[in-house]
Amino acid sequence: MADTDARTSLISLLQGVEKFNTEVFPQNRELFAELADQQSPDTLFIACADSRVNPSMITQTRPGDLFVLRNIGNIVPAYGEMLGGVSSAIEYAVLALGVSHIIVCGHSDCGAMKALLDPDPTKLARMPTVASWLRNAEAARAVAGVLQATDAGPQSVRSLAEQNVLLQIAHLRTHPAVAAGLARNTLILQGWFYDIASGEVVVLDETTRTSIHVDEAIARLNKTGTETPAA
Repeated sequence: MADTDARTSLISLLQGVEKFNTEVFPQNRELFAELADQQSPDTLFIACADSRVNPSMITQTRPGDLFVLRNIGNIVPAYGEMLGGVSSAIEYAVLALGVSHIIVCGHSDCGAMKALLDPDPTKLARMPTVASWLRNAEAARAVAGVLQATDAGPQSVRSLAEQNVLLQIAHLRTHPAVAAGLARNTLILQGWFYDIASGEVVVLDETTRTSIHVDEAIARLNKTGTETPAA
């Protein structure tokens, strides 16, 4: 049964490729011709690897608009602690591609946040790499605990996910390329939280550690020109 389900799922993916080749690509041939030899995205979008989070759909952007970095828990280790795929992607996005915005986006019902809130650490015993990775979000759990997020219910998971986004933005500031961009005022950092059930996205304010609606964030940016709630 499992083998049949796996083959059926793979066939579905391949059928999707066929549809892309025969219908979607021809309708967007000019766009892909422009992208064939170069990319110039404005935004580095750091998101969780959760299959329910689709950055391009959430932002209504096209291929070439976002440079996307995804991992479990939308985590950014502080510079020097875990040099690897995340730090190299950030460095490349800022220095080679010249992105002007970095978004860190958390989401509701995040499995990584649930794992951090779970009082039984033995559940991660068979996933030591995941357990090690989640240590980069421990400080967020401490803050969420102060805010009374102490169980794995939806509100506690949301509170922790929001604090985790703010923590990862703080970690971003330790990366030399990001620090230089902020010093030159050529880079904006912003944290988002995406609610899967409602589709709502809110912007997280670093100063107040609270969320604001997207329309208010837009109004602030229009008013100041460069100010952002999470920078």
